[in-house]
Amino acid sequence: MSVLLLSTYDLGRQPFGLASPVAWLREAGLEVEAVDLSRDRLAPDLLARAALVAVYLPMHTATRLALPVLEAIRRRAPHARLAAYGLYAPLNEALLRAHGVEHILGPEFEADLVDLARTACGAPAAADPPGVPIAPVAPHQHHPNDLGHPPRPLPRLAFLPPDRRGLPDLSRYARLSWPDGSERLVGSTEATRGCKHTCRHCPIVPVYGGQFRVVPVTVVLEDVARQVEAGAGHITFADPDFLNGPTHARRIVEGLHARWPSLSYDVIIKVEHLRRHADLLPVLAETGCAFVTSAVESVDDRVLAHLDKGHTRADVAWVAEACRRAGLPFVPTFVAFTPWTTTEGYLDLLDTMAGLGLVEHVAPVQWTIRLLVTWQSRLLELDDIAALTGPFDPVTLTYPWQHPDPAVDALQHAVMSLVGVRAHRPRREVFARIRELAQAAAGEAAPPALPPLLSRAAIPYLNEPWYC
Repeated sequence: MSVLLLSTYDLGRQPFGLASPVAWLREAGLEVEAVDLSRDRLAPDLLARAALVAVYLPMHTATRLALPVLEAIRRRAPHARLAAYGLYAPLNEALLRAHGVEHILGPEFEADLVDLARTACGAPAAADPPGVPIAPVAPHQHHPNDLGHPPRPLPRLAFLPPDRRGLPDLSRYARLSWPDGSERLVGSTEATRGCKHTCRHCPIVPVYGGQFRVVPVTVVLEDVARQVEAGAGHITFADPDFLNGPTHARRIVEGLHARWPSLSYDVIIKVEHLRRHADLLPVLAETGCAFVTSAVESVDDRVLAHLDKGHTRADVAWVAEACRRAGLPFVPTFVAFTPWTTTEGYLDLLDTMAGLGLVEHVAPVQWTIRLLVTWQSRLLELDDIAALTGPFDPVTLTYPWQHPDPAVDALQHAVMSLVGVRAHRPRREVFARIRELAQAAAGEAAPPALPPLLSRAAIPYLNEPWYC
């Protein structure tokens, strides 16, 4: 009997959440197969041999896609134990158990997964079983302000380099597109896990509770080496915030550049960290950082306070200029539609990004993003969120909400429809049309139309359109 690991979606990347546990399971002498269902079909013989089937759930979209997969596995392989692991497993525990999942493992899953696999496959238990057991969580009937329990304790793991043998080739995943039309194969890895911040809307917070874990430099660089050998010319660091450990981050990028001078990479960093560690911006640019993604979310200080983001509108402008001076493309992402968004505020977001010269830096889908209120979210601490949301929806995996002003919801739907049919049009063209919609929605309160946007150089981007 064997272990079968499944991934439904991981942002168009070769799943780290398959490669890492594969290394651990093979190190333990267990037979393991890994299938990325976003690229390949699941062969019936793999299910027939599996004593344990574990599904990787790193994000909201992956979890929604996994639900019908779990139902199918229960029908086709009733003999197999069924597990879920990754960030969104504990966040949706009650729902997953209702779909037949017996074992829920969190994001620091590797050691617990090995222990579970030994039991399922009848292998001798380790002398000192690793990991921390996870207790069941009672489902929320609605949305209490008391989230019910503190974050669970997280183990500290001795990380192994991921084993990517048997996974789909990097050529089948997202590519990095350069302004000159050339492309690079993209690999991905993690230098840290979790986050030491507690932004109110972030799904990492209920699980990590302000904790983060550092992956040793040697392990990170070995993972990169294997992907470079497989053809990667660019590496995406999937850390929630690359500068949670700034000294560690510097060691990583300097080691990366020293070994592969032509290799490019991208990272995710909070506005707050970009400002606090501005001395590292030239270091990132000089070591091959193609762009830095940052969760700006809003330029309305009132909204930023509700989200507990830790930065202000002024910080966004300061960081955009600092990155420009350092030669480091700054790529903002947004939660453009929240219960506190106004039509005038949305138009101000557009005009602010245009004024900062960032229109070409923003993927059109970012103008459509609506706040997700997920299970155990810190947003449920806010009385106005509790008043706006209904019961948890097991289809969308959110607490649905409606804006107090129907015009804002109508604008969001209009922008989403527009982006959906113009996803591959030039960003400046899509932006101009979105601004027309926003100005119409804001009515007489709208400021005068902007002059024609200046033509600016395009920036590198990953050709994967989804972000959550």
